[in-house]
Amino acid sequence: MARSGPFAADMAVTMAALHRRRWLILATLCLSVLLVAIDNTIVNVALPTLNRQLGATTSQLQWVVDIYTVCFAGLLLFFGNIGDRHGRKRLLQIGLVLFAIASYGAARSTSVGELVAARAAMGVSVALIYPSTLALLAAVFTSRQEKAIAIGVWSGVSGLAVALGPVAGGALLEHFWWGSIFMVNLPVIAVALVAGAVLLPESRDPSPGRFDGVGGLLSIAIVGLLIWTIIEAPGRGWTGAASVAGFTGSAALLTAFSWWESRRVSPLLDIRYFRNPRFSAGSAAISMAFFGLYGFIFMITMYFQLVRGYSTLKAGTATLPFAAVMAALSPLAIVIMKRTGTKLVVTVGMLMMAAGFLVAANAPVHADYWRVVVVSMCLMAAGMALATGPATDAILAALPVAKAGVGSAVNDTIRELGGALGVAVVGSVLSWSFGTHLASSWARLGVPGAVTKTGQESLGSALAITRHLPAPAIAPAARAAGDSFMAGLHTGSVTVAGACVLAAVVAAVFLPPRDRPEPARPQRPEPATDLVEAD
Repeated sequence: MARSGPFAADMAVTMAALHRRRWLILATLCLSVLLVAIDNTIVNVALPTLNRQLGATTSQLQWVVDIYTVCFAGLLLFFGNIGDRHGRKRLLQIGLVLFAIASYGAARSTSVGELVAARAAMGVSVALIYPSTLALLAAVFTSRQEKAIAIGVWSGVSGLAVALGPVAGGALLEHFWWGSIFMVNLPVIAVALVAGAVLLPESRDPSPGRFDGVGGLLSIAIVGLLIWTIIEAPGRGWTGAASVAGFTGSAALLTAFSWWESRRVSPLLDIRYFRNPRFSAGSAAISMAFFGLYGFIFMITMYFQLVRGYSTLKAGTATLPFAAVMAALSPLAIVIMKRTGTKLVVTVGMLMMAAGFLVAANAPVHADYWRVVVVSMCLMAAGMALATGPATDAILAALPVAKAGVGSAVNDTIRELGGALGVAVVGSVLSWSFGTHLASSWARLGVPGAVTKTGQESLGSALAITRHLPAPAIAPAARAAGDSFMAGLHTGSVTVAGACVLAAVVAAVFLPPRDRPEPARPQRPEPATDLVEAD
């Protein structure tokens, strides 16, 4: 029944006020996104410091990084559904408070175990925050055109934040102690909490149906096990017993999840969404874009620090062209999409990413920074900007607004899966190629096989070994180590380029040619179906 009288008048006034401050709401949501996405990569630059000051082993350092991703990705679908049911603003604010507490705990950790526990809590907090931001954006921007632009900005901030993590971490470690990379979160969280309390409306699914607890547990198990297996596969072997068991278990859980969800009246995730080419092809494009981004960050950080000898801060600063192009082009990508169509812009974006990696695949050891490295980064960043915003828009356009929480959670989950695969696959390919070339090169120099085997572990290990070789062999062995790393970087870059081309083909075949037309707009903004009054 339609509401009328004083209530309807009050609601109209509320919605008009909400419409006026929609861009401030977007800025508030992007602040939360910037905060949590930077924390996904900022800790990487502190790993050598943690090794010295906390006595962390390589395995422990890996879990300092990975536990965040496992908890974050594993809980996204579950919390996206909870937000749809109980309020996205509420979950966002709770997540920010928990993130602040966990950040303080991480900064004050006195052992690796405490730090890993704090990072796990941060991952759980981010799973509350991230899907809520995109779902609130979808609810606030009722105009199809403005919503697409807002998604472009949100997507740009997400990608930009991942690239800025090493820069921010390097700058903080240059002047402060390692805990500063976590303490810096607190003032930003305070601003986001206050702005959110004042500006954000509450939003939820008006007809959520019965809670799907079994689906929630299965989703956590699937994503958590799959992410863990991908992360561990390079060390345990892609065909090792643990990896095979992990991938087999993930497939079995996915089958059980699909069977269960297909029989539910109110499923956690309606698997029929994947029959929509907007949803499935958009998901594939985003996954491959973040596969490339995380693979790029993994390789370029080692290249700058170990091959070119940059400091942590200089290495982070050297990636700024990527961040700048990403920030500038992400909103523009939506404008281009409106004129040329989703299919064309996403396809071209993925091909541009592939072109950037092919430039990197032919870079010499001492490549000119501006003519080669920056050109490669700018092509990658431009391609990612063109692909991810329109692909995210395609995913949300395939869903009803009331299901924006789960839709954004799917979007975020495939980002994390793509990123985890990027690091694992590119890392494995780089390590294999590096080790193969190093063994061949050092054998010609007469380096003992046992010494070579130790050097094959990493470029850092190889360079450390060269300092203890006989004087005539030091320079040739170090040069061979650098050349071997570049051979690995080239192979890794070709691998990512191939994945990007595959995603471009999927986008060209399955994405719709044009953006969905927007219905005629009313003279006054109408309330979105899932916005509610403050509790």
